[in-house]
Amino acid sequence: MKTFHIRPARPDEAGLVLEYIKKIAAYEKCADQVVADEATIHHSLFVEHSAEVVFAEEDGAVVGFALFFHNFSTFVGRKGLYLEDLFVLPEKRGLGYGKALLKYLARLAVERNCGRMEWICLDWNKPALAVYRSIGAIPMDEWTVQRLTEPALREFANNS
Repeated sequence: MKTFHIRPARPDEAGLVLEYIKKIAAYEKCADQVVADEATIHHSLFVEHSAEVVFAEEDGAVVGFALFFHNFSTFVGRKGLYLEDLFVLPEKRGLGYGKALLKYLARLAVERNCGRMEWICLDWNKPALAVYRSIGAIPMDEWTVQRLTEPALREFANNS
């Protein structure tokens, strides 16, 4: 019988976190956009505490991860939990590990008095979207993500 559990990432696992970030980037067809390195991940997660990571383990081997942080809803007037990345190894999909990670985060959000939990999903990721619908998540179809990448951000910040 296989054992499964979810646990927080440790400071000595920044390299493993980066490995999983690269795995999800490859899955999302944007591996060339990963510029983070192990030192940056370590500093951001374990020094600045800008985000948190949990690992899903099966028989002691990592099979998935979730990276999340708190945002704030002005409408709700409370913090929320924002799921930035969720990834389960392809050979471990369909076993309920992704849903278990979501449930873990939902419980954490409730414990931390979050008003909601949010994330984005690529529109072509039909298996993930099906899971999200099955747990009661609703799409925010009227909203579009806007982004300033670092070069554009710096240019805009420095122009008068």
